[in-house]
Amino acid sequence: MDQPVIPFDLARMFIGDHPPLFYAEILVRTLLIYVYALLMIRWIGGRGVAQLSMVEFLLVIALGSAVGDAMFYPDVPILAAMAVITIVVLVNKILDRLIVRFDRAKDLIDGRPIMLVRDGTILHDGATQRDLGLAEIKAMLRLAGIANLGEVRAAYLEAGGGLSVFRRSEAAPGLSLLPPAHLINGGPEPDKALAMDGRTCCSQCGAEAPTRADPAPCPRCGSRDWQAPEWPEGAPRTEGSAKPME
Repeated sequence: MDQPVIPFDLARMFIGDHPPLFYAEILVRTLLIYVYALLMIRWIGGRGVAQLSMVEFLLVIALGSAVGDAMFYPDVPILAAMAVITIVVLVNKILDRLIVRFDRAKDLIDGRPIMLVRDGTILHDGATQRDLGLAEIKAMLRLAGIANLGEVRAAYLEAGGGLSVFRRSEAAPGLSLLPPAHLINGGPEPDKALAMDGRTCCSQCGAEAPTRADPAPCPRCGSRDWQAPEWPEGAPRTEGSAKPME
């Protein structure tokens, strides 16, 4: 039968029933879990950490767990929790120094940016490396104020999870990212022309190709859905490029 907890038992609160060598085990435990968690977060990429760096995100998780356990569980000594917090903070400071001083360490810990869009086309390889679907990338572009892939010269997914978008100096026809196709309540999508001036674009990634009687799969993403490129709203149109061809 478990012994009843004695309130304000200072020996239990600060030391617990652990031998002194247990604090060396805490060091090993903390380092192992910290490194393993860092590897796991590094593996899943930057999609979930938003504005926090990998190290900062892991610091929040580690400190939250260490502080929470010490607050709620009477069998967790306060000094043990303080040791964990101290070790986590020290490791975090060491990693911060390494990131600042060595680019290689920054790449290994935080990762590197990856290009998702180039010249109006979503790069399937870049999306695959970060486990992103084309619909997710389109949503991120819309949040950045992009209505048409023809506006984009390049877009990068940063190591921290943010999206950096660089617009073309002159917009070109491209795949529209606007509703109704992307709305739950958008209703039936109107019929769209398949080609404009002999060019068509993939309705998934925006890759352009010459119009063919029997459309082949998109060489970028494998989709067989094609539609006419559309001019971004307000973009100046070059002569002879305004009329779609059925």
